Amino acid sequence: MAWRMPSETDPHERTWMTFPREGFTLGDTDAEREEGYAAWAETANTIVEFEPVTMVVDPTEMSRARRMLSAGIDLVEAPVDEFWMRDSGPTFVLDDERPGELGAVTWLFNGGGDHEWDEWQNSAQHGALLAELTGAERIHSLLVNEGGGIQVDGEGTVLLTETVQLDHRRNCYATKASVEAEMARTIGAHHAVWLPRGLTRDYDDFGTSGHVDIVATITSPGVILLHAQPNPEHPDHEVTAQLREFLSGQTDAAGRPFTIVDIAGPSTLRDRDGFVDWSYVNHLVVNDGVIACCLGDPAADEHAREVLESVYPGRRVVTVDARPIFDRGGGVHCITQQQPRVTS
Repeated sequence: MAWRMPSETDPHERTWMTFPREGFTLGDTDAEREEGYAAWAETANTIVEFEPVTMVVDPTEMSRARRMLSAGIDLVEAPVDEFWMRDSGPTFVLDDERPGELGAVTWLFNGGGDHEWDEWQNSAQHGALLAELTGAERIHSLLVNEGGGIQVDGEGTVLLTETVQLDHRRNCYATKASVEAEMARTIGAHHAVWLPRGLTRDYDDFGTSGHVDIVATITSPGVILLHAQPNPEHPDHEVTAQLREFLSGQTDAAGRPFTIVDIAGPSTLRDRDGFVDWSYVNHLVVNDGVIACCLGDPAADEHAREVLESVYPGRRVVTVDARPIFDRGGGVHCITQQQPRVTS
């Protein structure tokens, strides 16, 4: 077997999501909860214009999901606590030696570091659920990992973060060598680029300790789209400058130095909880399109659209208001998971 996670730019069969349910993450007030439901629904209703969407829905939320979601979205009823499908769901892979075969890597999931406040045991079963529903061959992994913690080019390169896969709350005995071996076995990535850290906000009590999908993504072989914070008043100004310097000295699996394309964050520096980690890097590539984050800064939003159109030529870029998603811990990429199309 030669399992390989394809690039997110390859054709998709569908996108998978999880519908929110009441609890700590969604919010304490009716207004907060409604805002969260609306953000997830808007994202799904936008994606389905490009490709099929299947939503996993807790039994307590099924009537609301039917009311808020497009009739074209398929619903699957199953227990839910976490609703970040990128992280709790499987990573889909293809087998280059067996065309037509779909695999599903089921990482161990503990809520991104087993935070005291978090409930994740129900959604930890979603990897196995999606493997069964899609008929994919399940590839078991003993690595605690999340889909937001990896970015690939589909040609053997994977971006990782030292503070994620080597986090003692996730994998207390892991080494770079053991993680790299597991990446090669499960997703076919034999060349790892280890970012030293992620964005500042991602290290608070509700963060993931450095998920790469809010910092950088490989838009095409040899090209990295990198979050930039131009304002020196924000701590990520220095962080992103250091990451740029680091990545400029790295190569991909083919030995190519990376071309780095900066995409600046919005002018907003803080919200009620501190410095924001709002990032246009956290977008979703879909069939013939890109679902981008709208972050309430017209000039920055428009510039981000132009950058995304340049790195994904020929795709239509549409935006959804991602601020309510970021308020709850992530972005558009974090709440979605693509299933690649299988070709025989």
